[in-house]
Amino acid sequence: MIEIQGLTKEYGGRRVVDDLTFTVRPGAVTGFLGPNGAGKSTTMRLILGLERPTAGSALVGGHAAVDGSAPAAGRPYAELAAPLRQMGALLDAHALHGGRTARGHLRWLAASNGLPERRVDEVLAQAGLSDAAARRIRGFSLGMRQRLGVAAALLGDPPVLMLDEPVNGLDPEGIRWIRTLLRELAAEGRAVLVSSHLMSEMALTADHLVVIGRGRLLADAPTPEFIERHGRTRVRVRAVDATKLAALLGGDVLRRIAADGISATQIDGGAWEVSGTEPEQIAALAAEHGVVLYEIAVQQDSLEEAFMRMTADSVEYRAESEAAA
Repeated sequence: MIEIQGLTKEYGGRRVVDDLTFTVRPGAVTGFLGPNGAGKSTTMRLILGLERPTAGSALVGGHAAVDGSAPAAGRPYAELAAPLRQMGALLDAHALHGGRTARGHLRWLAASNGLPERRVDEVLAQAGLSDAAARRIRGFSLGMRQRLGVAAALLGDPPVLMLDEPVNGLDPEGIRWIRTLLRELAAEGRAVLVSSHLMSEMALTADHLVVIGRGRLLADAPTPEFIERHGRTRVRVRAVDATKLAALLGGDVLRRIAADGISATQIDGGAWEVSGTEPEQIAALAAEHGVVLYEIAVQQDSLEEAFMRMTADSVEYRAESEAAA
């Protein structure tokens, strides 16, 4: 596991990470989300010991009691004897020596942690870089650098992985590869923490979400639960006679039941979105007033919509047009 307890980081009296507590558990992909400036990258640097916390701790490798065994406490990453065997990480795909070859980069990492050299070619193949193994890194595209960074994270076959924006720069095939890889690693029982701004990918990949804003924890929940709690559910309705539907949902009938929290909004093509009620109630209301429906469907906010609603007050950097909206 990765265990974060009361983690705090201050720069010049300003708290960038503020009393964070959460756990990244094995067997699941945990999405680490937050607006720009929320403190995600700083938190990851604190986990790797690249920054020293002002308070709190970040421990790696602990595990809960299983089948009667005693629980084991994790340790700070900097204290691990062979860290690549415990946790693989990708924070910055550009942090590579351009003069080295892909194979040369992985060989020195393997040597530094006492890993067998055969692992180099294994992870190059796993990342789809076998044909580029002898090429200098300076000639790599961003997508190839990302693949090499993931290969380095997998080098020690670690039980814990932490990746920051791993799909950045990847083509559609590469994005699918990362998505499949993360799910497979979690299915093997590993703990996977992945940060991304691509909400559509997080919706497909993450089993659990940790959301922070302005350095503080905002949510720690399974992905479906997060969407249900912070997203909107509404019913889309269309009728054979759009005028009759407008009279029903935009007139006195709806206003009389608005006290129950029901509201309706007209959208494109004569359709309406109704919130605060169930489709059965709308169908019954339409039948009562002789309105023939030909579409009635429940719609749930996407992860992106739920995330935007939930973090609206935690956005630190916002363009003028966004602020006006």
